[in-house]
Amino acid sequence: MSTEPRINDRIRVPEVRLVGPSGEQVGIVPLAKALELAQEYDLDLVEVAATARPPVCKLMDYGKFKYESAMKAREARKNQAHTVIKEMKLRPKIDPHDYETKKGHVVRFLKQGDKVKITIMFRGREQSRPELGFRLLQRLAEDVQELGFVESSPKQDGRNMIMVLGPHKKKTEAMAEAREAQAARKAAAQAGVVPRRQGGADEAADEIDDIDDVDELDDVDELDDELEDDEAIEAPAEEQPEAVADAETPAPAGTEAAAG
Repeated sequence: MSTEPRINDRIRVPEVRLVGPSGEQVGIVPLAKALELAQEYDLDLVEVAATARPPVCKLMDYGKFKYESAMKAREARKNQAHTVIKEMKLRPKIDPHDYETKKGHVVRFLKQGDKVKITIMFRGREQSRPELGFRLLQRLAEDVQELGFVESSPKQDGRNMIMVLGPHKKKTEAMAEAREAQAARKAAAQAGVVPRRQGGADEAADEIDDIDDVDELDDVDELDDELEDDEAIEAPAEEQPEAVADAETPAPAGTEAAAG
């Protein structure tokens, strides 16, 4: 069912309550009279309140009205702040370099005004050491305390430990700063000057969408390596001695004699 208002000849009522081009009240007039006035002003007769009795119609330029409405809706969507929760996965025994890299992603997300869900993944015998994950989450929260706060304290969820960080900066503020930084860069580019990057709003303006995919691939590689290590650690200890014992079993005496 179309949501567009009826205009001109599509209006099928005997009389309407007419509103003039400048918003003045003309009053209740026959439909033929309203259409005549629309032609006189070179405008459209638009039904703006179909449920009223009689329906309310206004004289306007319908094409211009549709264009302005579309621009207002677009601007409203542009300024709309959507709550986004990013996710970052870490291991309890993460390498210092990897920790700094992933902390950088968390810092960027918080600067953009997004929440960040931090997941510590335990594998194998690591599950018996939850304090490792708890200390790692506490360390990360302290490192980014200037940009975010702990919205959800660390808690165990099966084989994972989860913590949620919330940004101090609102999403709308981050978006406004990003737009200002982008406008400043465009103005500098037009003037032939290369602006110095300052981080923060610049990073928010240049958000990289595939970071999460890269992190997930890294996590899969780490999981494969960890699973191989766990299988090697948890393999039965009796298998190797049996193989050695078989190798050291002396050959029968008859065989040695035949060989000699």
